[in-house]
Amino acid sequence: MKKKDFVTLIMSVVGGILFALGMCMALIPEWGALLPGIVTGVTGAAVLLAMLLIRRKMDGKPAIVFNGKTVGATLLGIFGAVVFGMGMCLVMVWDRLILGVLVGVAGIVLLLCLIPLIKGLK
Repeated sequence: MKKKDFVTLIMSVVGGILFALGMCMALIPEWGALLPGIVTGVTGAAVLLAMLLIRRKMDGKPAIVFNGKTVGATLLGIFGAVVFGMGMCLVMVWDRLILGVLVGVAGIVLLLCLIPLIKGLK
């Protein structure tokens, strides 16, 4: 295994676990840990962002190239994740199963739109 792959693996696992745990802490009312959950989730997101920047640096690529396509894909990804998360909240927190599933599926569709946007169609 190459060094860059190992670093990516470790940082991805740590960031993903912190982010997922933070989401659970914030979204499960019985835990009563909204603020610590937000802090943990933001920490996980920061580790994942740092992993992206470190991986690109180890590949010899520029950190992030800003152009219209990158900004649009980022906004679509954020919007799709928020819609998907809202569907999860509707199901898990507010007991709105049908509406939550429909909103969650809409979020999944938005996230799936990223594939042709980023990779293109051949």
